[in-house]
Amino acid sequence: MYISARERKILELLLNKQEEITVKEIADELTVSPRTVHRDLKGVEEIIDEYGLLLNKKSGSGVQLIGDVSLKEKIQSFLFNLNYYEYTSEERQTFILSTLLASKEPVKLVSLANDLNVTLATISNDLNKVDEEINPFNLKLLRKRGYGVEINGLESDKRKAMSKLINTNIEEYEFISIIKENIQKKSAESVNTRLLGLIDENKLLIIEKQINRIKKELPYAIADRAYIGLVVHLVLAIERIEQGEKINFDENLLVELKKSKEFNLAKKLAIVLEEIFNIEISDGEVGYITMHLMGAKLSNEHPEILEDSSLHVGVYAQNLIRFVSNELNRDLTKNVSLFKDLVAHLKPALYRIKQNMGISNPLLLKIEEDYQKLYFILTKAAQIVFNDLEVPKEEIGFLVIHFASAILSSDQVKEHKTLVVCSSGIGTSKILSTKLQKEIPGLKTVNISLFDLPKIDLSEYGTIISTIPLKNINEEYLLVNPLLSESEIAKIRKSIMTNKRLIGKGINENQDQIKVNHENFIVDLKKVKNYSTVIYKLLEGFYIDNIEQSETIADALQEICNVLKLKSVIKDPENVVSALLKREELGGIGIPGTSLGLYHTRSESILKPSFSIGRLNNAFKRKAMDDTDIEVDTILLMLSPSNISDEALEILSGISSLIIRDEQSIELFQTGNEEELLNLLATEMKELYDSKFIK
Repeated sequence: MYISARERKILELLLNKQEEITVKEIADELTVSPRTVHRDLKGVEEIIDEYGLLLNKKSGSGVQLIGDVSLKEKIQSFLFNLNYYEYTSEERQTFILSTLLASKEPVKLVSLANDLNVTLATISNDLNKVDEEINPFNLKLLRKRGYGVEINGLESDKRKAMSKLINTNIEEYEFISIIKENIQKKSAESVNTRLLGLIDENKLLIIEKQINRIKKELPYAIADRAYIGLVVHLVLAIERIEQGEKINFDENLLVELKKSKEFNLAKKLAIVLEEIFNIEISDGEVGYITMHLMGAKLSNEHPEILEDSSLHVGVYAQNLIRFVSNELNRDLTKNVSLFKDLVAHLKPALYRIKQNMGISNPLLLKIEEDYQKLYFILTKAAQIVFNDLEVPKEEIGFLVIHFASAILSSDQVKEHKTLVVCSSGIGTSKILSTKLQKEIPGLKTVNISLFDLPKIDLSEYGTIISTIPLKNINEEYLLVNPLLSESEIAKIRKSIMTNKRLIGKGINENQDQIKVNHENFIVDLKKVKNYSTVIYKLLEGFYIDNIEQSETIADALQEICNVLKLKSVIKDPENVVSALLKREELGGIGIPGTSLGLYHTRSESILKPSFSIGRLNNAFKRKAMDDTDIEVDTILLMLSPSNISDEALEILSGISSLIIRDEQSIELFQTGNEEELLNLLATEMKELYDSKFIK
């Protein structure tokens, strides 16, 4: 049976959708007109008719493939094993690029033309597009008559291009499926098979297993997309090492990386892989693995603002928030969740940007289309806030998701429990959850990644919503776009209203609920106690020390700590000062663009959380968090015991973000008196407390 490229693509779209898809959505996906889609649908109907399936067409709603799952699986198998006679132009270019990247020798144009069943003129035109695609990677297409065509450039740049090609063209769920369950193989003519041909599946499975082992030793979780990027990078690296390809790595950067915990883990991984594959992995290769680990952090639910470098990133985050707030004429500066999410995202993102590592954002086109104004604002904001960096559009897309999520957030969330499965990262799942909560008041969502799905008891959830197809689960679920169309929202509402799990709960279940509420109440009481105790201690202990004479910063810190000992905040001033100075050696403490120096530490010599300020009679030149030098005349001293509750940490983090919230806040910390600052701190802590406990 002959099937055109567009007919095949339409069929694949219909098979991957559990609900209607509009003709316009199909047209946008294929970059053709709706009229063309209507014409191609006639051919699609003829094909599916042979498999006993129907095409349900609803005016104003869309089209949907109707029929038994077994029949859909048959036609899916047919598409998997189809010897394609025709490719779309994008598929041809992907095919050509993957062929050239994998080849060690020039490839003849006539060979490409024969493989793709097109003319030499078509191949030549495709090569022009390929040349444009590889240009951002500093790669060049070399074409000579009688010689063929090849890609010239550094080995590291070729690997980046390979990684981007795989991440862009292979769906995350498909790649994860390869790792988890060895998906059904496609025919040799499939473009995805050609892409997967860049990597060996057996190597992929071995490497994933080893990464999973060392992953447990990292002090942070790894985002799904970054995890896949690390796996792909390592598989490509080993393939290329076996082919004799060598990579160059900056020696100065390598010296810095060797000081990190990630380098030790990367080295540990390299030693294991050397033994398994009988190869030699250079320190340069280990350096690249380290960079992937450092750029793959997925921060925990409550990122610690006091962590080294976090406040520096916090300055960037607040500057972004202020810029967007001004552009939208909407105050987002007090949105603590947005601030923390941005800090968590920007820390690894800035590392990726500085190291030119790149990242894939499969939702970018949809984000640009649905959030045009916000995308434009954040593009402008990134140019101003990160004026010394070139922020790629993929990263801007992720920033848009965070801001869109904050804008969509709903304050009233009740107890209908909904599981949201998403593999594109914490930002994507959050925007879906907040939009759901806005559109459907009362919805309580729990976000998980595809990797965590096997660990979840699905029966606990009233509704399961996923942005990716799920395999091997018995529960019903709704497949949606992360940005949710109106028709998808309507389907979710209908599903929730008719969900059998919400109907007819018995007496025993109600008794269990009473028990759970009792336990939750005790937990809540403990939180109330922790919050109120920490807030009381911080406000009661706050003071400003006007330091008249100090020859060094150490002298000034000593004077403040001596007073804190008298206040029973610390027991060993010398030990605390030593810890503060050691912390300063690790990185700048100055807040860029201010005269403020934030000194902070945790120590067994500290008895309770404390925040105090030292006003210096003479300024000292100190290193700022962005490696510039500033004149510090105000010390902000934040101290914490070694063992600190989550509530105390959150409150201290709130003070950190308050310091840099806006120009007025910064000015007050630089020049305000004790009463003014106490009022500011009390207002901030009351808002935090009320947001937690006043319903």
